Amino acid sequence: MRHRPVLLDREMSAAQRYDEIETRNLATVQAGFDAWRNGTGNIYDVLADDATWEITGNSVAAGVYSSKEEFLANVVRPLMARMTTPLTPTVRDMYADGDTVIVLFDAESTARDGVPYRNTYSWYLTLRDNWIVMVTAFYDSIAFDDIWQRVTPAAQS
Repeated sequence: MRHRPVLLDREMSAAQRYDEIETRNLATVQAGFDAWRNGTGNIYDVLADDATWEITGNSVAAGVYSSKEEFLANVVRPLMARMTTPLTPTVRDMYADGDTVIVLFDAESTARDGVPYRNTYSWYLTLRDNWIVMVTAFYDSIAFDDIWQRVTPAAQS
């Protein structure tokens, strides 16, 4: 994990506070990704209930979701219902600037039809008080749309 300090022309006490916020935000996001990768939780555990999640572009899931539950119900659960195993992330890099953490990661699983699903994601996460409150997400919409349209989801519980 790389961290690019932000030390512009601020007063020393303000710069130190800024670094503390970035360090805390990086730790929160890293812990969420570690739990997701290890199967002991996931990044959505630190997503605020009233978070806004935007998926950019033109994929079938593109749009703005105005709550954690709306995003999980309309994107995450239907995607996972198309998989035989949980989606596993591998973080390539993570950066912090103030209240924003940017994560570049790959994720993979196997679809219910036996075909591997692999995608690369870039998420811009805004945090407040150790909670993710806003996300802008980018990914390969061709890979996402392919599994969404090709694979019938299993019944969701």
